[in-house]
Amino acid sequence: MSKKQKHVTTFAELVAAVPSPAEESHGSYVQMPVAARGFTDATGCYWQLARGPLDPRRAKRLAVDADVMTMGTHYDDRAERWLPRFLAEAERPAAWAEARARFDADELPIHEAYEFVGEDGRVLLFIETYC
Repeated sequence: MSKKQKHVTTFAELVAAVPSPAEESHGSYVQMPVAARGFTDATGCYWQLARGPLDPRRAKRLAVDADVMTMGTHYDDRAERWLPRFLAEAERPAAWAEARARFDADELPIHEAYEFVGEDGRVLLFIETYC
């Protein structure tokens, strides 16, 4: 008599078993924009992670050239998601100087820069803050 082989779970089966964010129950953990590789802002625009963490030179260019810049996030209880804090044009130079000083810092908070692209083609410099 031959023995039946045990079923070995494949990686594809494991991935298929993980619920999608839409299937998750109310009150579940909501990922930060970088970890989720994208987010929808308060106006309904979807931003997808394009690259990062960025080299400080590229981040510096984007601090000037990007259509939008954010620094830090907050959790919106009504929307039940993390939303970035968008900066006004006048705030960008000071925010960039603060972020640049905190790249590769030995103490907290530490900043990293990421580039996101909106579904409308705009570019976003996203400064992530780790505490």
